[in-house]
Amino acid sequence: MNDHRDPLHSPSSAFVALEDNTFRATGLTRGPWHPEHQHAGPPIALVARAIERAAAALELTHVARITANLLRPIPIAELKFEVQTEYAGRNAAHFSARLHAGSKEVARFTALAQRESALEIPPGLPGHPLPLAPRALDESPQERFPFSRKQIGYAELIESRTAAGRMFRGPSAVWFRLRYPLVAGEVPTPLQRVAVAADSGNGISAVLDFSRYLFVNSDLTINLLRQAQGEWVCIDARTLVGPGGGGLAEARIFDTLGLIGRATQSLQIRQRA
Repeated sequence: MNDHRDPLHSPSSAFVALEDNTFRATGLTRGPWHPEHQHAGPPIALVARAIERAAAALELTHVARITANLLRPIPIAELKFEVQTEYAGRNAAHFSARLHAGSKEVARFTALAQRESALEIPPGLPGHPLPLAPRALDESPQERFPFSRKQIGYAELIESRTAAGRMFRGPSAVWFRLRYPLVAGEVPTPLQRVAVAADSGNGISAVLDFSRYLFVNSDLTINLLRQAQGEWVCIDARTLVGPGGGGLAEARIFDTLGLIGRATQSLQIRQRA
């Protein structure tokens, strides 16, 4: 993937690798809440990349869970992370990670990785075969994320197709595909593709008017029962609102073969000033 364009003014990836686990974010990571802040999906995927590499070194190839605790907005700037192995056994390992922007810690992570081995699933098992996405990829119409067109951002990073409902109008399902690499010169892994998409659950299933309310998630947990296959990931999400300003976005995650996992986000909801 040789690209000689200026990565800041004409970005061709979400991040550009520097040195010492440091990466520079490009405008393709820009989110909907503030023009100088990233959508949380890309930086979560960046840390997931580091965690899956640490797991692979232990021959653990399936990241079964990753939880991101988002401490503060993540700026479109240079990011640096550190990954630590908390426990490593023969069949599973637990990891933690911290993400920094300058002198500030912006997110913390925990993850579980497992060893994969062939398993024959007994016939007639309840819940199996696993369900498919609400609508097949080739039957789902293209639809652009309703973000601002004034600046390049997350809406350009991904391609999206609607599999059920309407984006930002209540429960909906959306297919996602990365149009650009997460890191310049690399092909995104299945886990990275899932992480970029999963953080959009609270957006695509919004039940409150985006112009009147903020409903920012302070965390994201992804649980996966298997690795995603192919470039496309479907997030089938709904948002629930509590009376005290709290909320929950929950989603089923699919690839073109069927269900691969679930995601949840804790929301803080308030009216815009």
